[in-house]
Amino acid sequence: MMKCMILAAGLGSRMRNLTKVNPKPLLKVGGIPLIVWHLEKLAHQDIAEIVINISHLGYQIPEALGDGSAWGVHIVYSDEQEEGALESAGGIVKA
Repeated sequence: MMKCMILAAGLGSRMRNLTKVNPKPLLKVGGIPLIVWHLEKLAHQDIAEIVINISHLGYQIPEALGDGSAWGVHIVYSDEQEEGALESAGGIVKA
């Protein structure tokens, strides 16, 4: 079974006006949240389990994506909301 990790815990500071109330992975492009583009592509490549780290407004991501069954994948969340974003390496180590 193939697994992967999506790093989704960043502040989205370069998009600050948009990310004050929404985490960057849920910003829409073409009417679809950025992270959904990734989920669809990964599901198409037969990736069965996806770990997503969350921090800034992270609670919104599981609310929007659930367990991943809508895309035929299983999503596990690595929650960094208490620690604050751990940067890439820290997020991978925690997951």
